[in-house]
Amino acid sequence: MLRLGLIVAAMIIAVDQVSKMYLIDLMARYPHGIEVTSFFNLVMVWNRGVSFGMFAGDNMRWILVAVAVVISIVVFFWLRKATNRMLSIGLGLVLGGAIGNIIDRIRFGAVADFFDFDLIFMRWPAFNVADMAIVVGVIVILFENLFQGHNSDKLSA
Repeated sequence: MLRLGLIVAAMIIAVDQVSKMYLIDLMARYPHGIEVTSFFNLVMVWNRGVSFGMFAGDNMRWILVAVAVVISIVVFFWLRKATNRMLSIGLGLVLGGAIGNIIDRIRFGAVADFFDFDLIFMRWPAFNVADMAIVVGVIVILFENLFQGHNSDKLSA
């Protein structure tokens, strides 16, 4: 299961970093963004904080890197103990997303976000591939814990 999770993490890191290289270059040519649909735009946002720009102070960069590294280490050790594919995939998604955003903070001092959804009832903060992987990974882990983990406990009793 460790190998599966690490493969998923590596794929997320690769897709995240390649998409960021491409989109940073593209957005340099379109500094005001690109309207893709009436509710989806490509924009260039440098997020110096965490979710929704919280903790975005100038001296927070290395603290946020350190926290993300600690979280990544915890997720890696959890992945080493994973006993099923769903949990391995979820943890791999979270690990890959976290590392993708760590790379940005080290390289640029901020995380590059591009995807901007303006839904009828709310405007979602811009995000990137790593952010999507983290969210999907957490959902997969929760699903596995609520349903698969519960069933496996009953089977072993």
